[in-house]
Amino acid sequence: MGSPSSILSVSPISIERLPLRQSTANYRELFLNDIPLLDVRAQMEFQRGAFPTAENHPLLDNRQRELVGTEYKKIGQQAAISLGWELATQEVIQARLVAWQAFINKHPEGYLYCFRGGLRSRTTQQLLRDAGIDYPLVEGGYKAMRNYLINELENLSKQIPFVVIAGHTGSGKTELIQAASRSLDLEAIARHRGSSFGRTGREQPAQIDFENQASINLLKLAQTSGRVFIEDESRLIGRCALPPSLQNAMKAAPRILVEEPIENRARRIVRDYVSDALPRFGTTEFRAVALGEDLRDSLGKIRKRLGGQRYQQLDTQLSEANQELKRSGCSEAYIPLVMALLREYYDGSYAYLMKKRENEILFSGTHAEVKSWLEEPEAYLHK
Repeated sequence: MGSPSSILSVSPISIERLPLRQSTANYRELFLNDIPLLDVRAQMEFQRGAFPTAENHPLLDNRQRELVGTEYKKIGQQAAISLGWELATQEVIQARLVAWQAFINKHPEGYLYCFRGGLRSRTTQQLLRDAGIDYPLVEGGYKAMRNYLINELENLSKQIPFVVIAGHTGSGKTELIQAASRSLDLEAIARHRGSSFGRTGREQPAQIDFENQASINLLKLAQTSGRVFIEDESRLIGRCALPPSLQNAMKAAPRILVEEPIENRARRIVRDYVSDALPRFGTTEFRAVALGEDLRDSLGKIRKRLGGQRYQQLDTQLSEANQELKRSGCSEAYIPLVMALLREYYDGSYAYLMKKRENEILFSGTHAEVKSWLEEPEAYLHK
């Protein structure tokens, strides 16, 4: 395709630092090696889904993409291309080149991509070449890479020998997952602990981003043999939904049961959701108030399932614990409240789910016993 007759110059990258490289369709190597990716799609496309190593520096902004897309549908490709160049003023092109060169300077080993590896990728490459920079693209673009990860997630979910770490809420399953030598930490990927109170203060990823990261993690795990430990999860981790293939694998996998006394579980929950969570609400005296409001909001999410009267009792108990935290900084007052929630809500729900599963139980014990067992899993797990 054509290009503007003149391009504002930018300082080219030296040949020694940026040798000429070919475009690639080796998606496996891109993800296994965490290769940096320059995403030139519009911001709205990037926000719907991208890859962990990608940075978004679009060729067209959201509005420009909309205008060009409308022109393409009404009149055709050539008209859309012409409109694109009309929108590409010297100031716009210069701004794009500055952003792209900053990325390329930082990541000379990377690749660029658009949605299908077509017009936008080639246009970006041409603009860069006119400025003295050769940078390779990913053939097939976002769509091909996304399809590759979907297929890998499906296939690896069937191939990898999973072991599910199960147990009532507060049993410390996440700690065990993190301590295991080979594990898939879904809650870390989802940035959520999985319950109504599970917000971590970090925004959750888009569903596509969640699936992409899970697939990449499995791809890396599959490079060596051995069992992979995964925490027992419901279909949703916050707003992130487990892919059906992974759900099916978890339902069929053998289990390890963590059996902790209820007070130990309550203390662990208070530590995780109150004491350790407090710093993310700031450093002033008002952080206890902010955390208390967050806890009340989370309790409100299960109000209907608790029932009006029981909810009011627990809400009053929570308010008293919040006041004590604000007054003294002590979180002990939350322990009776958490024990009540475990007995009357969480334990019953989890016990119901466990009855529906007939997986082989490989081992059961306290948190400490399971942790010791996990240190030498091959002594118990026979492939």
